[in-house]
Amino acid sequence: MPKVVFELDSTKSFTEQAIVGHNRWHPDIPAQVHVKPGDSFRVHCREWFDGAIHNDDSADDILNAPLAGVHVLSGPIAVEGAEPGDLLIVDILDIGPIPQEDSGPLSGQGWGYTGVFATRNGGGFLTEQFPDAYKVIWDFTGGVATSRHIPGVSFVGIQHPGLMGTAPSAELLARWNAREQALIDTNPTRVPPLALPPLPDSAILGSIPPGADFDRIAGEAARTAPPRENGGNQDIKNFTKGTRVFYPVFVDGANLSMGDLHFSQGDGEITFCGAIEIGGFMDLHVDLIKGGMATYGVGENAIFMPGITDPQYSQWLAFSGTSVTLGGEQRYLDSHLSYQRACLHAIDYLTSFGYSDIQAYMILGAAPIEGRLSGVVDIPNSCSTVYIPTAIFDFDVRPGAGGPHRIDPGMGVPHSPA
Repeated sequence: MPKVVFELDSTKSFTEQAIVGHNRWHPDIPAQVHVKPGDSFRVHCREWFDGAIHNDDSADDILNAPLAGVHVLSGPIAVEGAEPGDLLIVDILDIGPIPQEDSGPLSGQGWGYTGVFATRNGGGFLTEQFPDAYKVIWDFTGGVATSRHIPGVSFVGIQHPGLMGTAPSAELLARWNAREQALIDTNPTRVPPLALPPLPDSAILGSIPPGADFDRIAGEAARTAPPRENGGNQDIKNFTKGTRVFYPVFVDGANLSMGDLHFSQGDGEITFCGAIEIGGFMDLHVDLIKGGMATYGVGENAIFMPGITDPQYSQWLAFSGTSVTLGGEQRYLDSHLSYQRACLHAIDYLTSFGYSDIQAYMILGAAPIEGRLSGVVDIPNSCSTVYIPTAIFDFDVRPGAGGPHRIDPGMGVPHSPA
């Protein structure tokens, strides 16, 4: 096992640790750990809500989740010799959940959860159809996820970090804040909001003590919710073991951070509090390509080589959608809308087997579905598709002359009305 450079005690909350990470992006958050090019090391990561979500049959904790405090990130980790303009090479050597026997009393460690936020808290990809809060608990046995809330489904996990990236420069941070505030200003009262501006409340800034400097940084620092040029919360399910990422370096040391680990996820993480959220560990190897951004024409966005541990499925059931609203309004090559329609198509199909619509929605968020842009040139309709592996079901999910098999939906998905 590589040396643990960022160690967390899973019986303590994030801010009670010997080394405290952060939950905002800012160039002035100092590195907590220093490594050298060529080093391999282990990092512990907390579940993104730091244990606020519980293994029970209520969705009240999702409804009242402490959104201002996410994501709790391990880092920053400075890489010796890294300078702006370099490419930081990050290899994911291994990744997984913390075993149940080591998890202590805090949640999100030896098990995981998928949630849907209420619309007022950001909703999800299908928030108009699912405006309330929901939660599904998943148990892990031999690398396979099952849930008491969604019977008849099991699948192999594809563990990956939802969030990993380097620190922004001051100039890049200012650009983020300016462009996102301009978007908010187009409809400042929208629910959910168009973007998340800096929020001093609940900011965690590593080793920076309270005082004027803390207040300044907390007022400038970017929230970690969206993906940006530094990587960040990209939620790419193929960031599995064996992945190699080339991150642009914007500050001396690069200041790499990571967190928001997932046991499994469908393309798009469409439930938002989605995937299967866990706490766990990552084994990493780092190196540098000096001047790599200019050498390889890498602007301000990472490139990566996908991992090697995806589950092997041979049969899929695919659902298509086009850029026409549910009310029949034609939109021009709207791939966001066509993917929504493909997801709703899949949900409608799965309800014919006895699942509720929210159970079907949770399957799409947590299971390793494939989402694809299948046609983006044939005006006026974009076509998107959702591929569901048939082997995740304990019954034959394909259409047949005998009609759909009817499952017992069990206790269903915990629900807390907004």
